[in-house]
Amino acid sequence: MIDPIKLSSKIAASGLEAQSMRMRLVSENLANAQSTGQTPGADPYGRKIITFEGEVDRDTGVNFVKIDDVQYDPEPFRLEHNPGHPAADANGYVKMPNVNMLTEMADMREAGRAYDANLQTIKQAREMISMTIDLLRSSG
Repeated sequence: MIDPIKLSSKIAASGLEAQSMRMRLVSENLANAQSTGQTPGADPYGRKIITFEGEVDRDTGVNFVKIDDVQYDPEPFRLEHNPGHPAADANGYVKMPNVNMLTEMADMREAGRAYDANLQTIKQAREMISMTIDLLRSSG
């Protein structure tokens, strides 16, 4: 027999793990938003993006969230004219990371809200378990 309360906690835990990884990548992107290459014409930091997929548990038939892949964003790097920079090319342009601060902040906020929702689900499941135990104690 499948315990629905325990199962809901497992589903939420998979969401917590996925959103935690997403927040880590967003933090990494934000921290490297100005990280250029070290040599003329070298590529700067490339924004990382994460993709998720559903994974069906064969025993229960329930979908869990699974990290599918972490890859580099295909968006091109910005060019900034800064002839004195060590990474400037022959024309004085430096490749800047393809990290957009507004996009990252929106991603962080969305990941934080999803994380909180999953955490709340786990808290509710624990509360229901506790209430069930209290009911069983009082009826015995």
